[in-house]
Amino acid sequence: MRKLGDYGGDDHPPDDPERAQVAWSVALLDDCDGCEAPRVELTLEEMTRPGTGVAAHLAPPTARRLRAALAAALRDIGEDPGP
Repeated sequence: MRKLGDYGGDDHPPDDPERAQVAWSVALLDDCDGCEAPRVELTLEEMTRPGTGVAAHLAPPTARRLRAALAAALRDIGEDPGP
């Protein structure tokens, strides 16, 4: 089973010649070969190259660590990271 949680794109200007725009998605995955339990799947890929991205299969502790890193980055720029 794969259940999509959310998806979107980065907020980088599309006309920057040095950085590609990136699409992201977050899903729940429970059919990962070799995984012992469900995983949070984080996929990143260039917007102009669908299907060529990299997918990370994160165990719950790793997903929480990523969430904490994003919250810390938001606080560092003066934003409320929310719940």
